[in-house]
Amino acid sequence: MAEPGKGVTAGKLAINVQKRLTRAQEKVLQKLGKADETRDTVFEEMVANFNKQMTEGTKLQKDLKSYLVAVKTMHEASRRLQDCLADMYEPEWFGKEEMDAMAEDSDTLWLDYHQSLADKSVACMDTYLTQFPDIKARIAKRDRKMVDFDSARHHFSSLQKGKKKDEAKIAKAEEELGRAQRIFEELNVELQDELPSLWDNRVGVYVNTFQSLAGNQEKFHREMGKLSQNLNDIMTKLEEQRQFKKDGTAAEKTGDDAKSEEANHSESASSAPKSAVTNGSEGDLPPGFVCKVKAIHDYAATDGDELELKMGDAVLVLAFDNPDEQDDGWLLGVKESHWVQSKDISAKGVFPENFTQKV
Repeated sequence: MAEPGKGVTAGKLAINVQKRLTRAQEKVLQKLGKADETRDTVFEEMVANFNKQMTEGTKLQKDLKSYLVAVKTMHEASRRLQDCLADMYEPEWFGKEEMDAMAEDSDTLWLDYHQSLADKSVACMDTYLTQFPDIKARIAKRDRKMVDFDSARHHFSSLQKGKKKDEAKIAKAEEELGRAQRIFEELNVELQDELPSLWDNRVGVYVNTFQSLAGNQEKFHREMGKLSQNLNDIMTKLEEQRQFKKDGTAAEKTGDDAKSEEANHSESASSAPKSAVTNGSEGDLPPGFVCKVKAIHDYAATDGDELELKMGDAVLVLAFDNPDEQDDGWLLGVKESHWVQSKDISAKGVFPENFTQKV
């Protein structure tokens, strides 16, 4: 005696095999034109739209993920460039600290950009596409049930037209036809409601996806543009610093040549009071001044006690009356040109030390 479980499984298997066989026979008859087929051109158009929508969505998802991979690759390439620049950038060069901070900011921007794309644009498409497999399976089931319905309809019709009518078989066939029709129509009605709605929803999905993508791109490129401008400014000032040093070296050579001529001056001239500063890089400082510096960058004063500087300005540095008033990185001085003209230190002001270089 067979086990109940195995008997049930075998029975279901036999029923499924018989259904597949019946459907295959029905499809053959329909293709040969020996049996009519239930057709719904409106539904077929819905299915065509569904397949088109699924194909387009899958392609968009694939391209978005490829774009995400490209962003990650660009991030890695950008990081290698930043690391290379940081390794080459010598500590005494202008903007070393700014360069290090810029590398960190750039890395953060790339990470945020990648994460935003993954969380919004790509995740949106992933969620959107999760509904397609279930609907695709229900469309396939609806097609199978339509064949079952046609087969039951043809079987019932053939029994009715038979010369020897078997009322019991006709009744059973009618019952099977009713059940097949009910199952088919339930699936058909559900899909006819869902497919047009799904087709219309694609517009909103595309809008949200690309608005998010555009917003993230705009924010990333705006912030990265600021960093790029800062990098350009640092490189410009580094070149100015190099050029200034080059010019200073040439001036020193000229000054060395002038020293030999100056040594031939009379003793009286060499011992005269040095109350003024010469225009060169080489003269002695007037009394009261600590040293002389030259501006290697322009500096726009932002307060009344600050000194406005233009690149190349010579400044005579003064000591603070109260050392506690001196902020780190700031010097006090008066422009040499003003001192030569008026011998007045009332025009003194503070200025950032890293914008100048000692002469």
